[in-house]
Amino acid sequence: MQKITHVVAATDFSAEADLAVQRAALISKSIGATLHILHIVHPLDLYAGSELSFNFQMHYQQAQQHSIKKQLTHLQSDLKNTYNIVVETATRIGRAHVEIAEYAAAVKAGLIVAGAQGEHSLLEKILGSTSSRLIRVAKCHTLIVKNKTTPITHYQQVIAAVNFSAGAARALPLAHTIAPEAHIEALLIFDSNQEAHMHKAGINEALLVQYRTQALLEADNHLAAITAEQNLGEQISRKILSGYPPEAICNHARSQHADLIVIGKHEKGNIENWLLGSVSKGVAYAATCDVLLTH
Repeated sequence: MQKITHVVAATDFSAEADLAVQRAALISKSIGATLHILHIVHPLDLYAGSELSFNFQMHYQQAQQHSIKKQLTHLQSDLKNTYNIVVETATRIGRAHVEIAEYAAAVKAGLIVAGAQGEHSLLEKILGSTSSRLIRVAKCHTLIVKNKTTPITHYQQVIAAVNFSAGAARALPLAHTIAPEAHIEALLIFDSNQEAHMHKAGINEALLVQYRTQALLEADNHLAAITAEQNLGEQISRKILSGYPPEAICNHARSQHADLIVIGKHEKGNIENWLLGSVSKGVAYAATCDVLLTH
């Protein structure tokens, strides 16, 4: 896997964003990466209201820009002193998910870290959060920070969700890179929906049992091959469960007290994913722990 040398963390200075920034700083220190702290200003936020004169408008904009610069400078200094890492800061004006993705591409970032929900919670509930839109446009790995506990510590229990796609194995080395001290469980979900359709079609129980046995054997062989390739030794285990994938992954993560789920983003061009939502999108929405989506 290509080494991650630049990490981008988006902040709106909310409590949720601060958790994401601290997580990004800890990861940056662990992997020796430069941390970029990015603040996005929405164009409408630059205007205080038409009832104010032009001079007052200009004064408001200057005061706001000064306040943002002051907050970023303070945050930069605090992160440098706490984590002993290289920290760069930047501001952009525009739509948050677009600007974050474009900035990350410009600095060749290997990872974007964002909070699950920022300070504009009502607007996000209506239009969709920045993080949910970001995972659709980002060209690198994206970590959505959902854990609320402090202080931020290294991940200890990681679920790496894999399937039969060509890129599924990427989840394991990425999990090990981001969480080198954690126990990693490679989880493969046997989708029970196909079996339900076969049952509705009139296939008898004996054939269903035969199909299930063969499918689980193939899944176990596939999972064993993936885990063997990674050569992570006792740090990795494997598990096969059946059920609806997003629900099964999230339920299992909760039962194992996982603090991170790593999962591949869905492949583009899949009309069913576009209409119904991908497994990765469902997990990112429903999980109670952090979710890392591989690119």
